[in-house]
Amino acid sequence: MFARLMFAVPLLLIATPALAQKEGGAPPPQRVRSVVLYGEEQCPKSTDPDEIVVCAQGGDSPYRIPKELRDQPNESAAAQSWTRRTETVTEVNRAVLPGSCSPIGSYGQSGCSQAMIREWYRERADQRRKAGRVP
Repeated sequence: MFARLMFAVPLLLIATPALAQKEGGAPPPQRVRSVVLYGEEQCPKSTDPDEIVVCAQGGDSPYRIPKELRDQPNESAAAQSWTRRTETVTEVNRAVLPGSCSPIGSYGQSGCSQAMIREWYRERADQRRKAGRVP
C-alpha cells in the first residue's frame, strides 16, 4: 500500500500542471516587446491583447558608465607592491647602467661596442643562412 502511495504522489504532482490547462485555452501572445528603462521611467502598458511588454532597469542614464565600472583601482605609489616599485626603479635606471649604450651614466658607452659586435654576429649568421639556401 505504501509503495503504491509513493508512486502515485509524484505522478499526481507531475500531472497537476497539465490538468490546469484548458483544452481550448487562449493562444500564446503574438508579440513580445522588451524595453530598457533608465532613471525614473515607467514601464509602458500593453495596448494590444496579443502583446507582452517586458521591462528591465538599465541604470541612471544610457550615456553614463555603470557604477561598478566608475571607480578605478588606486594605482598610486602607496597602493603598489614593493616588487612593482622595484621593477619601476630598475626600468627607469636601465638607461644609465653599464652596458646600456647611453651617453649618460657611468660606463654607459661600453654597451655601444657590445651592441655593434652582436649586430655584426647577427648579420654574419644571416649571410651564412642565405648562402646555405643557394643550390
